[in-house]
Amino acid sequence: MQTSVFQTLADPTRLRIVEALAGGEQAVGDLVRAVDIDQSGVSRHLRILGEAGFVVMRPDGSRRLYSLRPEPFHAIDDWVRSYRKLWESRLDRFDAALARRGSARQAEGEK
Repeated sequence: MQTSVFQTLADPTRLRIVEALAGGEQAVGDLVRAVDIDQSGVSRHLRILGEAGFVVMRPDGSRRLYSLRPEPFHAIDDWVRSYRKLWESRLDRFDAALARRGSARQAEGEK
């Protein structure tokens, strides 16, 4: 997983744009209202998101419609999944150890 993916999403405005686009394709004007910054700021953040592969633009007459690309989110999911497996394994071992300890204490209390 490239650090740039997380750096791209670390900006609060870009994250709000991504969240706004999660509902589907939107025009720049709609995004301006959704994130409450001026059009030039939204356009700058959309350019950064586009360069990082998060969004794609589709012209529609005089409008530019933006939507999310799934590939970077699949990459993030794959990265998180690898750590999820690591922690689930550790938590399963911890749960088993607690169960053994509880059983041992219960057996001592019965004596």
